[in-house]
Amino acid sequence: MNLLLRCAFAVLLGLMPVLAGAVPATPADSTDQRVHVTYAEPQNFSENRSYGYQDRYNGVHYLEPLRAYLIKRAAPLLAAGQRLDVTITDIQLAGGYEPWQGPSWSHVRIMSNRYPPRIDLSFRWIGSDGKVLREGSRKLFNLAYLDSGTAMIGSSDPLRYDKALIDRWLRRGLQHL
Repeated sequence: MNLLLRCAFAVLLGLMPVLAGAVPATPADSTDQRVHVTYAEPQNFSENRSYGYQDRYNGVHYLEPLRAYLIKRAAPLLAAGQRLDVTITDIQLAGGYEPWQGPSWSHVRIMSNRYPPRIDLSFRWIGSDGKVLREGSRKLFNLAYLDSGTAMIGSSDPLRYDKALIDRWLRRGLQHL
């Protein structure tokens, strides 16, 4: 019984930001027209094939929050008239489930370096004159995400490790994407 209570507590902690309103479903800052984020066949994403469009066990929706976060973080990097188009081609959220540990563990996302976050994307940075300044594809991942200190310290955001991948990619600036 003690193990079951600990699992229920872990699930509740994971949902606290959502219940408290800290993770809005559609943030207002996802409307910046200079950054366009699209998902290419999200039904085929690694995460969706494993757990569905939302983390079916803990109710964490991730497509819209990740889109909004990328828009929020990339928009300030753009000069007037510039645009950034990003197409996300695959996502595997940090952590994984280990139902073989027993029924009380089937709803607990295990954070382990065995389950690193990954976001595959292609991008096109377009200047104010309409010319492509930079374009390419990237595979964002962090095999040691738990040890690297890249996630927002003290954050209880269930997508903190995945958002840290976006921050790490953008931190270098648009010239070095």
